[in-house]
Amino acid sequence: MYAQYVARRFGMMLLVIVLAVSINFLLPRLMPGDPVEAQLNQLLATGGGGGDISAMVEAYRARFGLDQPLIAQYLSYWKAVFSLDLGVSLAAYPERVSHAILAGLPWTLGLLGFATAVSFVIGTWLGGLLGWPRTPRVTRAFGTSLILFSSVPYFLIGMVLLYLFAIVFRWFPAGGGMPFGQSVGFNWQTLTAIAWHGTLPAASIILAEIGAWALGMRGMMVSVLGEDYITLAEAKGLKPRRIFRWYGLRNALLPQLTKLAMALGHIVSGAILVEVIFSYPGIGFRLYQAIQANDYFVIQGIVLLLSVSIAIAMFILDLAYPLIDPRITTGRD
Repeated sequence: MYAQYVARRFGMMLLVIVLAVSINFLLPRLMPGDPVEAQLNQLLATGGGGGDISAMVEAYRARFGLDQPLIAQYLSYWKAVFSLDLGVSLAAYPERVSHAILAGLPWTLGLLGFATAVSFVIGTWLGGLLGWPRTPRVTRAFGTSLILFSSVPYFLIGMVLLYLFAIVFRWFPAGGGMPFGQSVGFNWQTLTAIAWHGTLPAASIILAEIGAWALGMRGMMVSVLGEDYITLAEAKGLKPRRIFRWYGLRNALLPQLTKLAMALGHIVSGAILVEVIFSYPGIGFRLYQAIQANDYFVIQGIVLLLSVSIAIAMFILDLAYPLIDPRITTGRD
């Protein structure tokens, strides 16, 4: 039964990836305008070139394979995907797209991974407490005040933190991922510098996300309170703390895990506005620059990475579900 379940989910993941790659190929080509011509016009406007623009456009289109029929481009794109060759950047030629992504990916994974994990743990636990009838009033009041942050966009929280703690008090740097001139290395100095620069961006995301996690968990906790297994556990005389953890929190956790998988999939895209506000060198900031420059090879590469990561995250989550609730594979209610 479990093998069939895994095979179905794996096939679904492959189908999602095929659709994502196909849409990712078609969408940029359906956009109005010619990105090569736009880049060359921008280059000429800044005095970086000269000559016949039409001839240059044709030469660059041939260089990037854009003069081929659409089906030939599609097949070449699949071949490039399998070989992990995402092409070259139009705006930063001859930088390869893969290099641009790999340069920003560790920064985003570190920042968003840490912020998502912290906000998920705190928010889920807090939401469980808020939905539990025996929670003290002090805890409820504190949790409710944190939930208020969920109604504020994370980039707005980031701007407030930037103003207070980077400009007014000057406790943290206003931008960047490292002090200017310091090279990245595997040492304590680098770790402390990265943590120091990432504190405000991470805090803005955590404060904004805790409330969302808490609200979702609170609703699920309230919905499981009337279930028979809760009543049975109380009738057996189990301690309230055990009932809360093993019967309430565990059964209310499934929707939170689905949401977590989606959040983990979106980690690679980064919190774009936060990275822009703090000039954080992550992949979200790189995507913002690519969109501004109409650099659609980089946009394609980042969107493809995002789509595949979400599909893989959902597949891993589907494999983890039966470990939490065996009824998913057996089909029992």
